[in-house]
Amino acid sequence: MSILKVLANQLILVLLFTNNLAVPLYAQRQPHLNYQIKAVYLYNFTQFVEWPETVLPADNAPLVIGVVGEDPFGGYLDEVVQGEEINGHPLSIRRFSQTEEIQGCHILFINLPDAAKIENTLDRIKGQSVLTVSDHHEFLEKGGMIKFISVANKIQFQINPDASNSAELKISSKLLRLAEIVTLSNH
Repeated sequence: MSILKVLANQLILVLLFTNNLAVPLYAQRQPHLNYQIKAVYLYNFTQFVEWPETVLPADNAPLVIGVVGEDPFGGYLDEVVQGEEINGHPLSIRRFSQTEEIQGCHILFINLPDAAKIENTLDRIKGQSVLTVSDHHEFLEKGGMIKFISVANKIQFQINPDASNSAELKISSKLLRLAEIVTLSNH
């Protein structure tokens, strides 16, 4: 990894993990900056979530970040995870155009156009240890785990710990402290 990439990633990490993981959005000047920031978040989530041993049995089994629906990250998500490992597991990206294609991922960013399709996707992977992430406004209510939100032009996130617990995922208290915790009475 080049020294410039290392320094750029370190700067992004410092910005993300200060000020409650809030980073200003400059959507008018750079329309994709918010998804670049979200890509870095997805990478960072890998460091603060623990999956059951049965999900990553081999020491060098890849930890897969999946994207279903239209890919808003372009090649940036690939750049962020290129050459990276978490506890000896290389990171890789898989893209799925339809819910029926989803398999073998540990984090799934769901970018589908409507709540019914999101709910169908969440139902399909229910019972699997997959950290689900989206920025759809009804995501947590449909059973998702982490939802990106914009507050005062800064990207932050909400976590539904009941959903992650039911998938046997352990989210670090460090990450939980930085999130807005959402508990839903009907789930």
